[in-house]
Amino acid sequence: MSAPAPGRPGPPCPRCGRTAPPGGGAFCPWCGRYLAALDWVATTPGGPAPEPATRRRRYAGPPRYRSVPRWGLPVGPWRIAPVPGAGPLRPVDRARALAAQLVPVLWVVVVVSGVAAVAEVWRYVLLLFSRSDALSPAAVGVSDALVWFGGWSSVVATIAAGVLTVSWSLWTYRAAADRAGNRPWRSRRWVVAGWVVPGWNLVAPGSLLAETEHAALELPPDRRPSPSRELLVWWVLWAACVVLGAVVLVWRFRTGTQALADGVVLHAWADVLAAVTAWRTIRVVRLLTALLTERAQGPRQLLVSTTAADAGRAVPVVPSAPQAAPTAVPAPATAGNPAD
Repeated sequence: MSAPAPGRPGPPCPRCGRTAPPGGGAFCPWCGRYLAALDWVATTPGGPAPEPATRRRRYAGPPRYRSVPRWGLPVGPWRIAPVPGAGPLRPVDRARALAAQLVPVLWVVVVVSGVAAVAEVWRYVLLLFSRSDALSPAAVGVSDALVWFGGWSSVVATIAAGVLTVSWSLWTYRAAADRAGNRPWRSRRWVVAGWVVPGWNLVAPGSLLAETEHAALELPPDRRPSPSRELLVWWVLWAACVVLGAVVLVWRFRTGTQALADGVVLHAWADVLAAVTAWRTIRVVRLLTALLTERAQGPRQLLVSTTAADAGRAVPVVPSAPQAAPTAVPAPATAGNPAD
């Protein structure tokens, strides 16, 4: 520690607490204590001892067990835990499990398709601006990145949603047939082909879901299926989405500036239609799954006996619990039939 500058008082003494006068030096003039604060650190000779090196064991392969392990990962919330001794899962249980997985994936399709539509609209706006002025490299780069992300993410999400939708429709169709007490006449190959074969997939999915809805409502099997309004709207959107997707795919082979600009508009409309169709698909999935899981518990009727005096009057029908038994109302006392 250097001596304090002339004219400045020294630091306070750590021992006696007095302040040294200016120019007093590095030691306290009253007690002789060194004015600098000292921190004593004890170290071993030669520096700290090195940590012992841990020897890594040689990899001997995966673990081995004498018997099949009873432990495992917990069952996810979208799956149904198997009940011991209950046998294989019913088709309605598989349909519910697939619906729980399908709905979140469809929401992802809605989001990424919306992002892709916004990116295509932005690209078209940049094309309009480029006719009269030069574009910013940053704006073009962001537009290309959004188009790339929205396009590929929507393709991946649509493929995942398509696989789950086909599986869900298959098990839902079987569950509806079991609910109605019929044997499903459409095979697995027929159902899969109805979704993926071009041209046929415009009609087959709607008819399959219409038959599923008809059987889930337990309507007479000899009656022609009449799809609900919700299903009809989805059917129209599905067919329009398939047709517009085929047009966009064919349009990519055209060349020319105007063809490229028209392709941007077609991609934007296709993304918007895909988002709307995915949203309506969520509604249809929830509707049919709810029809299969709920029980038919309509109002029951309670039969009430009447007397000759009440024969000309209307007797109201009283709803009751399912276990209620019919009861009889005693006849009122009259002059010719006195009460006991």
